[in-house]
Amino acid sequence: MRQYLLIALVALSVTYVLAVIARELAMRLGAYAQVRDRDVHEVPIPYFGGVAMMGGLVAAYVVASEVPFAVESATRELILHDARAILIGGAVICLVGVIDDIFELDAAAKFAGEALAAGVVVIQGVQILWLPVPGNGSAWPFALGGSQADLLTVLLIVATVNAVNFVDGLDGLAAGVVGIGAIAFFTYSVLLVFVNDQETATTAAILSAALAGCCIGFLPHNFFPARMFMGDSGALLIGFMLACSAISLTGQFPTSRVPQGVFGATASSLPAMLPLILPFAVLMVPFVDMLVAIVRRTRAGRSLFSPDKQHLHHRLLEIGHSHRRAVIVMYIWAGLVACGVVLISLFSGLWSVIGMSVMTATAMLLTFGLPGRRGLVNPE
Repeated sequence: MRQYLLIALVALSVTYVLAVIARELAMRLGAYAQVRDRDVHEVPIPYFGGVAMMGGLVAAYVVASEVPFAVESATRELILHDARAILIGGAVICLVGVIDDIFELDAAAKFAGEALAAGVVVIQGVQILWLPVPGNGSAWPFALGGSQADLLTVLLIVATVNAVNFVDGLDGLAAGVVGIGAIAFFTYSVLLVFVNDQETATTAAILSAALAGCCIGFLPHNFFPARMFMGDSGALLIGFMLACSAISLTGQFPTSRVPQGVFGATASSLPAMLPLILPFAVLMVPFVDMLVAIVRRTRAGRSLFSPDKQHLHHRLLEIGHSHRRAVIVMYIWAGLVACGVVLISLFSGLWSVIGMSVMTATAMLLTFGLPGRRGLVNPE
């Protein structure tokens, strides 16, 4: 467990330090978030938070390649290969984001860059090979063909990347939501490693620990009032890393090797389904926001990529939340969904029901019971 803590701390520290350098670089290159009608910041803010986070991820990988893990040498090589492949794809999508932060790519060019980064990972063998199919109280593995696996993997990565990009609308929002999701996924992955001896889950544990560290390390620079934004270089990168962390676990081995019941959980198909469900649960808030935006823009006859000011975080501001409180409310909902899925899959009985009920009631109260009065919204 100390290895994963070290990886997270290295990612956190390097990201925090590099963010200062990346901010200066963004100002020199003129990579600023200009003030637009749909934005909530009032002065231009420099981008390139993703450059600092990429540096943190690379540093975490270097440390992970040196520290010992209780796995066989062949398994260790596979773990490092998959992590390296994902980092290469991450570098590609971060570069696409940097170019967009400077020159503002159109939607088609950005989508092509996202697909290219996903393709880099697929070509190196990191893809969904199996799907857990529920049935008769358990799950059985459904093998995917080459083209099916490639297409599904690319679609999952691109969808996750864009969901994170959609939610990146308030200071600290995307970094916090993805950081919470990474912690939830790390919890599940590390339990598979230590409790159930699933050595191949080590890749997901390493990547999610590093991702959580990067997000936490960036937040001091990005929480309201932000001194810098992650930009597309960051939003695309952390969405990519979260999706690929899940893919490195999901479908990389048959579901028969995923335990059916942990810590008293009743035998069911949920534990086997969790690697597939959790990435969506982690990003349930931004995914819902993205789907609602697609429906809203389609009904209005506008492009799916046309920006507006009707996202969930905008609506929280409209009902009276301050900037900071709107972000914290989104954190709570992200944590409720992500941690709730893990909790239900690992534990059973009255305590899991009570825990979920208390968390849901708290989230509802903070969302609808505490907003400021309309028309008197705190500019924070």
